[in-house]
Amino acid sequence: MNIIFQTLGCKVNQYETEAMREALQSLGHTCDKNKSIDAVVINSCTVTAESDRKTRQLVRRMRREHPNAIIALTGCMVQAFPDDAKQLTEADIVIGNRDVKKVIEAIKYYDNNRIFCVEEHKNGDLYNTIGLSSFNERTRAFMKIQDGCDRFCTYCIIPFARGRVRSRAIDDIKQEAQRLANNGFCEIVLVGINLTSYGKDENFNLCDAIDAVCEIDGIKRVRLGSLEPDHITDEMLNRMKAQPKFCPQFHLSLQSGCDETLKRMNRHYDSAFYEDLVNRIRSTFDNAAITTDIMVGFAGETQEEFDKNLKFAQKIQFARAHIFAYSRRNGTVAAGLKAQVNNAEKQHRAHLMADATKQTEIEFLNTQVGNIYPVLFETQENGLWDGYTPNYTRVVVDTQKTLTGEIHNVLIKSVKDDYCIGELI
Repeated sequence: MNIIFQTLGCKVNQYETEAMREALQSLGHTCDKNKSIDAVVINSCTVTAESDRKTRQLVRRMRREHPNAIIALTGCMVQAFPDDAKQLTEADIVIGNRDVKKVIEAIKYYDNNRIFCVEEHKNGDLYNTIGLSSFNERTRAFMKIQDGCDRFCTYCIIPFARGRVRSRAIDDIKQEAQRLANNGFCEIVLVGINLTSYGKDENFNLCDAIDAVCEIDGIKRVRLGSLEPDHITDEMLNRMKAQPKFCPQFHLSLQSGCDETLKRMNRHYDSAFYEDLVNRIRSTFDNAAITTDIMVGFAGETQEEFDKNLKFAQKIQFARAHIFAYSRRNGTVAAGLKAQVNNAEKQHRAHLMADATKQTEIEFLNTQVGNIYPVLFETQENGLWDGYTPNYTRVVVDTQKTLTGEIHNVLIKSVKDDYCIGELI
């Protein structure tokens, strides 16, 4: 069969899609969008109500565009809201994310009878995501090493969609890193649902996973996906610092800089803890980039609370921030909280926060000017090569050389929009 994939959501979902693609190709199936389509696999997201809407819309569009194809729906929306997923009769196969291997089996043996299978996550489940040896990107590969979350933030459905924390074995991580290196990847990004909980209740932690990947010849860089701040210790920071392949970019999920809001969110830190962690990172690493996610308009957020949130973001001076307005999520505690902020006000606050953090981003980029950094180059267009420094600053260089997958020292000359302009040394 010729099978195509549609992925909604985070880097973990992207990884799982790649793993399913590779598994199906190993069985002799093709994955070519330019040929007649026999099956479509949709990997859904459910982080917001809008994510569910996009999933429904995508399922129906795929059915219209490929009326004779097998439509398989999986992912977080299916797992968190199985009754809703079951109503999407345009999908021939509906399977939860507890075991993506079952998607492979369902497609392999599909006999025109609808398949619906959603097994609940259980305490004690083991990490069981299938691995991979390649990735769509040519220079950077994501590697999933952790699944699940035990935090139960009041706005978040993910613990219900992903289950409890479980971690990938160190030996398995090493083996996949070696496969990726053999296939030409020189940078690996470690990802998970709650990455800093990697190794919880085990005799290892996130630094052991970093060390395992750094051991592999051919891997030149290791960076981390999104991080929860309250699991990161000084000992961990010092171990990361000791690894020359480790990239000092820390995406520390803030959500809010207001303590009252953080408490209603059931976040497990306050603004003082977060600020102290940022200061410790900056004192440990030269030129570290601190990036984040910030939510505005959370249930009950007053103007005073928003002002605290805004001032805190300006104080921290983020290198980059993803700003989003709170979206009520059925099945969460926050959906039932009183004093919900109206949509117009949420959008107004999002614009104010985006403007403020855009300014801190520009200020950070200007601190890079005049310095020389190793840049891993990825893509080229019209003679301009695009790549990233270890702290994930985007750099553009004008050269006719072929630089794909190569690391070269670059002098940062100036800033334009959201990137730096550099010159090869």
